Amino acid sequence: MTDKSLAVLVPLINPNEPESLLVELPIREGEKVSKGQVLACFETTKSTFELTAEQDGFVRGLRFKAGDTIKAGERLCYLTISADQIMPVENDDVSEEKIEHAVELPTDLRITRPALTLARQHQLDLNSLPKGRLVTEKMIADLLAPGVEEDDPTKLIIYGGGGHAKSLIDLIRAAGKYTIAGILDDGIPAGTRILGENVMGGGELLPMLRRKGIYQAVNAVGGIGSITPRLAVYSRLADAGFTCVTVIHPRAFIEPTAIVDEGCQIFFNAYIGSDVHVGFGTIVNTGAIVSHDCVLGEYANVSPGAILAGAVQAGDRALIGMGATVNLGVRIGDGARVGNSAVVKKDVPENGIVRAGAIWPSD
Repeated sequence: MTDKSLAVLVPLINPNEPESLLVELPIREGEKVSKGQVLACFETTKSTFELTAEQDGFVRGLRFKAGDTIKAGERLCYLTISADQIMPVENDDVSEEKIEHAVELPTDLRITRPALTLARQHQLDLNSLPKGRLVTEKMIADLLAPGVEEDDPTKLIIYGGGGHAKSLIDLIRAAGKYTIAGILDDGIPAGTRILGENVMGGGELLPMLRRKGIYQAVNAVGGIGSITPRLAVYSRLADAGFTCVTVIHPRAFIEPTAIVDEGCQIFFNAYIGSDVHVGFGTIVNTGAIVSHDCVLGEYANVSPGAILAGAVQAGDRALIGMGATVNLGVRIGDGARVGNSAVVKKDVPENGIVRAGAIWPSD
């Protein structure tokens, strides 16, 4: 515990609302509280926030009651080291400069006062901090820590928290080669649990994770509707110094003469035949068959149950839908999309589209 009293200030919960409603006040004047104990609960039009004690102490100088509307930056109370400690003399006015400075915080950023002070001292970009969770002083200190921990080859992070991430979690657990350090997703609140794995925040955490010695990742953005977000994740991971590893389900079968590049994902009951080459970042999903001499480009996606006969070529970013059949020696052009259950008998041009259930060519 510190040897000084601590001024407990009303937080800025929403940068667009400099005032918040004090909805609960479970403490009383003179009460002894412990570090981490909830002191008050505040509410704005968009969110609620529980203010906790940053140290042990006694509640002194409590100024408000439940139901009051209070400006961010005002003093709620002090936490003193003794019940009879002399109270400090302080000007309680909240200047417009303080409020204006507080409103400069990025939207949805929740940060403690010590953390904000430390971040500003080191001119840290506040937009790079995680949203959807309370940023503490320790988190800022970790971000600013000099040095990089030794790389851990057993750990990886999953980028993306949708349905494809669930399939990857089970695959990685079944394979037993890696430990999942956590999930990053730019649209799911931090603290959310997905199949027991923790969503740590968004891509802004990549530099901190890299400094902690985590350097491996899998891209869990499936890219079925549009491959652009999936490609953006690969770029972001590469820029942060991460390697996208290949993950293979133990119930997949890959012939010894096949080549599977880095960043690929090979799921349950998939078969990859002799002399096949699977390019970087390609997905061969559950029950898919890729027969002998096929060549799959980078970032291709072979969906569950698809069948590629011998010597099929699928270009970069090509998508083969669920249950589709591609005949011997056919080429699927870069960026082409073959719909579910389609039958492809001849080449599909670059960025071409074969409709679901169709026979290509129709004539």
